[in-house]
Amino acid sequence: MSQPPGQQPPQGEFGAPYDPPPAQPGYGYPPQGPAQPGPYAQPQPGPYAQPQPGPYTGPGLHGLPTQQYPAPTPPAPRGGPFRGRAAKIVGAVVAVALLAGGGIWFATGGGGDDDKPVAGPSHSAKPTAAPSPTKGKGKATGEPVTGPEEEARTINAGVRSGEAKVRWLQRSGVDLPLYGDDVFGPWFAGDTVVRAMFQTVSGYSMTDGTLQWSLRLPTRMCGAPAQPTGDGKIVLGIRHDTTEGSDCDTLQMVDMRTGKLGWHKSFVRKGLWDGLSDLAMSINGDTVTVGRTSRTEGFRVSDGKKLFGERTGKCQPFGLASGPVAIAAVSCHTADDQYKNQRLERIDPATGKTLWTYKLKTDTDWEIKQIYSTKPLVVSVTSPEKWAVIVLNDDGTYRTRLSGGPGDYEPKCDSDLVVLGRNLDNCQGVASDANTFYLQTKVDAEHGEGNKIVAFDLKTGKYRWSADSPAGQAVTLLRTEGGKVLMYVRPAKEKGGGIATLPATGGTPRFVLRHPASGSEMERGFFEPRIVYADGHSLLMQTRITGVDDGDEEDVRSMVVFEN
Repeated sequence: MSQPPGQQPPQGEFGAPYDPPPAQPGYGYPPQGPAQPGPYAQPQPGPYAQPQPGPYTGPGLHGLPTQQYPAPTPPAPRGGPFRGRAAKIVGAVVAVALLAGGGIWFATGGGGDDDKPVAGPSHSAKPTAAPSPTKGKGKATGEPVTGPEEEARTINAGVRSGEAKVRWLQRSGVDLPLYGDDVFGPWFAGDTVVRAMFQTVSGYSMTDGTLQWSLRLPTRMCGAPAQPTGDGKIVLGIRHDTTEGSDCDTLQMVDMRTGKLGWHKSFVRKGLWDGLSDLAMSINGDTVTVGRTSRTEGFRVSDGKKLFGERTGKCQPFGLASGPVAIAAVSCHTADDQYKNQRLERIDPATGKTLWTYKLKTDTDWEIKQIYSTKPLVVSVTSPEKWAVIVLNDDGTYRTRLSGGPGDYEPKCDSDLVVLGRNLDNCQGVASDANTFYLQTKVDAEHGEGNKIVAFDLKTGKYRWSADSPAGQAVTLLRTEGGKVLMYVRPAKEKGGGIATLPATGGTPRFVLRHPASGSEMERGFFEPRIVYADGHSLLMQTRITGVDDGDEEDVRSMVVFEN
């Protein structure tokens, strides 16, 4: 994670960074490793679009202020940090082009969500035909003019001993507006992998990549949870209508097993803070929550019934982490019309009732940025000049904070990858089991293209060890599995990427899936992808798609699957 100039954590010691917590009566029941929903689970909770804490170069991660409070008699938590709509206030739109691998990525300061859709709404829930790759385009972006099947065959013809093959390759196939759009997913339901962008949601066979179904949404997407329900349902945030600047105030349920649209419901956005904030969505059991600055509402996924809404009092949740344990980030409305004095709460997702509360120190404006893991509970927090990673027990009591290590840590979260939506629970570059938490560092340009994997003891918070990434190629941490750390090895020039593991004791990463060198150019075209690994194969999915000339975006590579 990098920060804007002038916002880097200061050098040297800070002195006591937090008030010593009261003596704790123990850690409660032992924390378990991160839960993974289904065979193609996403990495355990983490973050995406405001600047994240930058590379720390001091003596370690700075702990913060904290104190645990018993379950309140419903404390009235209220909305959270303002989440990125300032461009609407000043009316500024900034276009940024990032050249990466095989394409150009455009982002807009206003979120890119005020452009008119290229087509009007359609309320049909009938699946549409699979889009065919368009030939002869892509010269401006460096994309090949061949179709995905031919490109996959060409790559596989050059596979060497010990390398994986391309199982299938998909292009975007969706006509997008100016500056492109974010890609949401991947989500899984049985053998189907689901991808969503703009007004299209599509399900593909994991076996061969064929289109199983495709739905046209009535309006443009503007948010989505990181995880679906256990029975394969996802709830998407979509615009109220197709007019320019339409509010993101509507929910659309999609049953990914059948490829059909479910219930459709709008919610009310009240006041400036609420109206200007992006959605932070999550799914906990059969509840989908829609968080934004000043309030969070919960709806039942199965039928759309509203379960809870704005609380009484000044403190409101502004977002939750998906998963079996519903952890909410909460902030309080102050006299100067700000949302500060933040805290963490565990809530009952069926009722919104608070089960416990943990308050951050208020005199230095600490804010909750990301929930890296819910079990064990590991949270990233920042103040204007500090970054801390704290660990709580299952009952919400303070456990420890991370400290030491080489510094320059670089988690990759929603705030780093996506323009729309500000989920708290979707980070790569972090991993955790019951005893150890892992962070990756930035690429060390002075020593090639590699980076480091760094381990911390969750009981003491202290640095344990660090290990170099393999073969001089940087890694992105995914999760822990079977007592090992699982990571994506990024491709380099004429070197394919792949999946590697590292024992919990450190050492040297070992490849379990080596992507082919013959496909390195194609793989490098996936800029900051989301990565999923399961059952001996890996899936990479773009997080944003665009093109230079109209129609180019339809040919951009969207997903690729490798297998041994």
